[in-house]
Amino acid sequence: MPRIEKDFLGERELHDDTLYGIQTARALENFDTAGRPVHRDLISAMLQVKMACAAANAETGHLPQNLADAITTAAEDLLQDHRSETFPTDALQGGAGTSTNMNVNEVLARHASNLSGLEVHPSEHVNLHQSTNDTYPTAVRVACIYGFQLLEQSLVHLLEILQDKEREFSDVVKLGRTQLQDAVPITLGREFGAYAGAISRDRWRVSKCVERLRVVNLGGTAVGTGMAAPRSYIFLAIEKLRGITGLGLSRAENLVDATQNIDPFVEVSGMLRAHAANLVKIARDLRLLSSGPRGGIAEIELPAVQPGSSMMPGKVNPVIPEMTMQSCFRVMAHDYEINLAAMSGELELNAFMPLVADAMLQSLDILTRADDALADKCLMGITADALRSRELMEQSHETITALIPIIGHETAVRLARRMREERLSIRDVILDEDLMSAEELEQQLAPEKLCALGWSDKESRRK
Repeated sequence: MPRIEKDFLGERELHDDTLYGIQTARALENFDTAGRPVHRDLISAMLQVKMACAAANAETGHLPQNLADAITTAAEDLLQDHRSETFPTDALQGGAGTSTNMNVNEVLARHASNLSGLEVHPSEHVNLHQSTNDTYPTAVRVACIYGFQLLEQSLVHLLEILQDKEREFSDVVKLGRTQLQDAVPITLGREFGAYAGAISRDRWRVSKCVERLRVVNLGGTAVGTGMAAPRSYIFLAIEKLRGITGLGLSRAENLVDATQNIDPFVEVSGMLRAHAANLVKIARDLRLLSSGPRGGIAEIELPAVQPGSSMMPGKVNPVIPEMTMQSCFRVMAHDYEINLAAMSGELELNAFMPLVADAMLQSLDILTRADDALADKCLMGITADALRSRELMEQSHETITALIPIIGHETAVRLARRMREERLSIRDVILDEDLMSAEELEQQLAPEKLCALGWSDKESRRK
């Protein structure tokens, strides 16, 4: 059965089974650019905000308790199962998120009415003492905090895998490379330890993102002055939301500032960009170190997860690092979007919060999944070719650098030239010129020696 709903622009006919109302219907007519609905986590956060506001309004005597209970029950039910057909508004929308706010208001009101038998109104009851301009940004922050918590868990897992590989490869001596040219020897373990160091910093940065987002403007209503909302409600709403979410949220000291400016999202997006940059570096290195297996470096072997060619038999490509890099490129593009949106706000409000919300939540999803995939489908199964690594190191004339404190720079330059011109290994020239025994050379090229922090003053300097 159809039903007719009205607003100040006119009427719309809606199917009686549809939970949303006229303002959502108008949003569906106007916005269809992203081609996908608002992120599920943002809808969940909006439902939690509505529960907090209903509780605060009831406790301060501005909303009958039975209506507040009906709204809470409906919200809890929708948190368990909310579908895209119930919350269908497009992710990219004008109006600073008003369409999403009214979609939630309308659905909550109708669902609460259906469950309780009461007349629950989307604006008079669900949206009481609220504005899109304080509820929507608050919900975005709540959703992002949950996302950062999940990302941190994935980062911890990724870090642990890298640290495991650091220990596993601690005695694999190999050639270091700078500017894609041969450099001094190192161990594969030290390379993976450097990756772990970068991810450890990312984990620290992500943990700090929550601090940047925990300050919300709930209670500020339209422009941060709290107009049309009672003071008792303004002070209580954030306490209720803190209890519902379990997050350490706090009300901004300057609600006007918190309503106008969204620079905290620029800051935390920059931290996501930094993590993406580190992931790209690691993924690029994995592709290089595993290149070949006959015509490249081939010091490590990545797990084979799928055939690599529709034509070439036996070809296996580094698809997980490649997927990781593409994921990070997308995150970096989102970061640019967030910067553009943040600088484009005018006067008392930033109208481009829907783009910020969509970009931030997508980036968090992408990085969380990329971290898990890189850890579980690639890093965990990497094996080292210790013989290949040793061979490449000994064939490189730059390895002679490790012996400079013993043989001197001029001799090292001469030997390096001879190695290069005659295609000799370091072992060949050292033993041929009787500069040290095979055992002594082995000691100088041992993993613990190569990774020691400089030479001990007690060691012999030169012969």
